[in-house]
Amino acid sequence: MKARGAVAAGHPATAAAAQEILAEGGNAFDAVLAAVFAACVAEPVLCSLGGGGFLMARRAEETPVLYDFFVDTPRARRPVGDMDFYPIHADFGTAIQEFHIGHGAIATPGLVKGLFRAHRDLGSLPITRLIEPAVRLARAGVALRGVDAYLFQVVGPILTARPETRACYCNAEGRLLLEGEVLRLPEMADTLEALGREGEALFYQGEIARRLLAECAAKGGHLTARDLSGYRVELRVPLERQYRDARVFLNPPPSSGGILIAFALALLAARDPASGKAGDAERLSRLAEVMALTNRARIEGGLREALADPTRDAAADFLDPALLARYGGEIKGRPAAIRGTTHISVADAQGNVAALSVSNGEGCGHMVPGTGIMMNNMLGEEDLNPDGFHTWREGRRMTSMMCPSIAVRSSGSIAALGSGGSNRIRTAILQVLINILDRRLPLAEAIADPRLHVEGGTASLEEGHGAETLAALEGCHGEIARWPRHNLFFGGVHAAVRNADGGFEAAGDPRRGGSTGFA
Repeated sequence: MKARGAVAAGHPATAAAAQEILAEGGNAFDAVLAAVFAACVAEPVLCSLGGGGFLMARRAEETPVLYDFFVDTPRARRPVGDMDFYPIHADFGTAIQEFHIGHGAIATPGLVKGLFRAHRDLGSLPITRLIEPAVRLARAGVALRGVDAYLFQVVGPILTARPETRACYCNAEGRLLLEGEVLRLPEMADTLEALGREGEALFYQGEIARRLLAECAAKGGHLTARDLSGYRVELRVPLERQYRDARVFLNPPPSSGGILIAFALALLAARDPASGKAGDAERLSRLAEVMALTNRARIEGGLREALADPTRDAAADFLDPALLARYGGEIKGRPAAIRGTTHISVADAQGNVAALSVSNGEGCGHMVPGTGIMMNNMLGEEDLNPDGFHTWREGRRMTSMMCPSIAVRSSGSIAALGSGGSNRIRTAILQVLINILDRRLPLAEAIADPRLHVEGGTASLEEGHGAETLAALEGCHGEIARWPRHNLFFGGVHAAVRNADGGFEAAGDPRRGGSTGFA
């Protein structure tokens, strides 16, 4: 029997939901939507109906389109003294990081509206069918893997912040669930079934909206009915870059990840016209240099600074004044949300491909009563605004590093990919792209290959490189931070490919418990 498609995601249950829908004859977009609903159950630290995200969608033989359903800042700000907004500390084992949670950290959610809009435009099966795998999972429960239990411990102060969160994420004695123990979310199952029956209006104007807004009004949140009713999904033209034998489609501004990846690809193409034939030491040194230059060119600081760099001619075709005028203003000054992300990629036999990235921040520590939904804490991001918390502009789409991407090769093969990983999203996707397009590595090897990330004067490097490479990096960059192989710090790229011959490849990132499925 001819293969129907392939999926790569951050959890076996997430991938299984997409696989089930593909096997039934659903298209890639049906499958990716089913997977997101399942991820809200199986990956609750990273994915929630209370968050937001992006879908890069390509119908067979058509130009991709980007669905932007990321979060907005609220349209009015409460006085600081009336706000429920407080810090917690997340213990990563190697570092402790401060996050802010509470009702005052909730931005206007877009995920539900985005999923229903994508279904109307692209889906082929009823939305009730796409929700079924998630409902079953929420009722039957899902056993925590080691990586899931680790994330529970990292954000433990959030998952244990309230009695209702402890009821979901702890055992009968009040201890956070451990590896092998089962997470059940019966209220989430009821909510998903109700959404299937009533549609997105339930979330934005109906009972879920009423409960959420009552909580925010009484307990120090910003959201009002105007925020929910006024939220809009934006359809954007992807940022397109020719690189080697592929057209690469990236998330455009106001998000920042795509334009930074495109800039890095422009620099790499100028520096290595031989298409990646350099040795490991030379290749990593060049990549470190490009990452450092890309940091200087970040939109938050102004891409114009890059034009003063000696590499100006190499990137002039990309960083031209018209592009800067078009995109610089779209990103500069927007609040940024960059954490707590997962990704799903799907390809089908018809040539449709879908790349979908979602985030809930870390969660605000509060559930919408009776729904099983933890809302986002996007307004609690540490680098929300250079002037500090509570200075964001009202009613603005927040910017993100998330970059669901599609690469269409001249051979006819099509790849969907994306990553979680905060600021490492852009370097993780960049390295997988060049591993595929320059080094011609098989997909799984391209994702598993040890990674590099340069930021803040430090080159972070996974183990797996020889002494010559380390010496070269130290010679050109200075401070090197060495990491164990396949550390989740370096993101989690999940990719699915439909080859020109109709066959499929898929690979999940071992750094973040990646899983695949074929139908």
